[in-house]
Amino acid sequence: MTSYDIQSNREWWAQRWVDVLESFGWRRRLERARNYARQGNVLQIEFKGAKVSALVQGTAPEPYKVSLSLDPFNEEQWQYVIESMSERAIFSAKLLAGEMPQNIEEVFTANGLSLFPLTKFDIHSRCSCPDPANPCKHIGAVYYLLGDRFSEDPFVLFQLRGRTKEQIITALRQMRSVPQEDTIADDAPETATPTSIDLHKFWHYDSQLEPSLVVITPPPGNETVLDVLGPPFKTETSGGQGAIVAQLVQEHLKSIYAQVSQQAVLAAMATGSQEG
Repeated sequence: MTSYDIQSNREWWAQRWVDVLESFGWRRRLERARNYARQGNVLQIEFKGAKVSALVQGTAPEPYKVSLSLDPFNEEQWQYVIESMSERAIFSAKLLAGEMPQNIEEVFTANGLSLFPLTKFDIHSRCSCPDPANPCKHIGAVYYLLGDRFSEDPFVLFQLRGRTKEQIITALRQMRSVPQEDTIADDAPETATPTSIDLHKFWHYDSQLEPSLVVITPPPGNETVLDVLGPPFKTETSGGQGAIVAQLVQEHLKSIYAQVSQQAVLAAMATGSQEG
């Protein structure tokens, strides 16, 4: 297992995991745990369903066995969560790209759940070492290494709550396809046969739209193209100047996108009122 280094550029969900753990008042114990993680004492981490098993080398000749788990959500709870995810295309797009949507926690809180542990009692951990404290430094070292795993694969966090990446992606695809299938089945006569769709004309509509039925609203979220695609460039200037320049350009482009979005909505409203 590679040694652990304190990362200043962790993905936000991995940093959130670390911040949550450190907020439980374990600072002194976790400081020793960080040292263990840095020194490479975590020899192995395995995921067995929603549980984590690890081997951590301590002062004894044989490594200690560590187990860790969170309370998994049940079938009904995951059903509600995935339904909420399917209603927002940006969630599916980012998760398919291996990223955690910035406001993903809203989906869980809206259904009375929390993706991250709320209290220390939400984390169930054991270690074979003689230290009665929980977390001991061996468990704490696993905590930090898990944060790195979350950065590499955000679906590991979902797995601790009871759903694998394959299960979530499959369920999302099924959810997003069901309404279209139901609409076709409800509207079509029993004797109707499927008709072919001309993809080149899919977005074309020749009939006149009823103006009273057209409602123009700003986008539901505040994410821009920059949030979805990330910074347009990377600068590696020494002394930290490159990061400052990149941040200034990013903020400037965001303000431009916000102004353009607002002007587009106003222009569309003006056009709609003239046509009406």
